[in-house]
Amino acid sequence: MASFQFYEPGPLQDGDLKLLLANRYPGSASLGHVPAYRFEMRQAGSYQLMGYIELRIGDTHYLRMYGGHIGYQVYPPYRGHRYAARACRLLLPLARRHGLQELWITCNPDNWASRRTCELVGAELVEIVDLPPDIDMYMQGERQKCRYRLRL
Repeated sequence: MASFQFYEPGPLQDGDLKLLLANRYPGSASLGHVPAYRFEMRQAGSYQLMGYIELRIGDTHYLRMYGGHIGYQVYPPYRGHRYAARACRLLLPLARRHGLQELWITCNPDNWASRRTCELVGAELVEIVDLPPDIDMYMQGERQKCRYRLRL
């Protein structure tokens, strides 16, 4: 297997939202983990931490069905400003640079804010799937995931 190449994402900013690269994870084929970038969502100018977003680079059954290529969390005081959708859009050129042609974003069916984020980014709801009992999310009490596809 060829070694994975991380790219410098360059400046990622949309108005008062700035993404700062916090970490790169090399992944582990033996554990089924793909390489990933983790960014902090910061308030431009003040650098106040507002949440985080990850871009996972790979194509596995787990990512497509349950985990998603993008994961995000916006801290409660900063919700309602569409930071997650804006952060997703900022990551699309990096995903394209890695050759991804579509991204899967998953969320719990009752997470209406996350579902709205997927719609704002232009992703389409493909289905809601039951989680298999042998995966980590099921063991943590989750039972279903909405699967959104974003074509690049």
